[in-house]
Amino acid sequence: MDLIYFLIDFILHIDVHLAELVAEYGVWVYAILFLILFCETGLVVTPFLPGDSLLFVAGALASLETNDLNVHMMVVLMLIAAIVGDVW
Repeated sequence: MDLIYFLIDFILHIDVHLAELVAEYGVWVYAILFLILFCETGLVVTPFLPGDSLLFVAGALASLETNDLNVHMMVVLMLIAAIVGDVW
């Protein structure tokens, strides 16, 4: 029953939980975003990954003043991931 309450709370307050994850993992967020976008564009078996919605959410989180995500760094890394994924 606690799992159900946790999932409902996570879904209802996803903005708070995603901001907490970004604050907790810091630089690893860039690596995870890079890896997901690279795999989505480059590997044949992973087109199911949420590349477009992930970019939208990452940009929205980076626009918040409370997060440590840098929008410019994220744009550069995502461009590199998409280009390298297509070339690979």
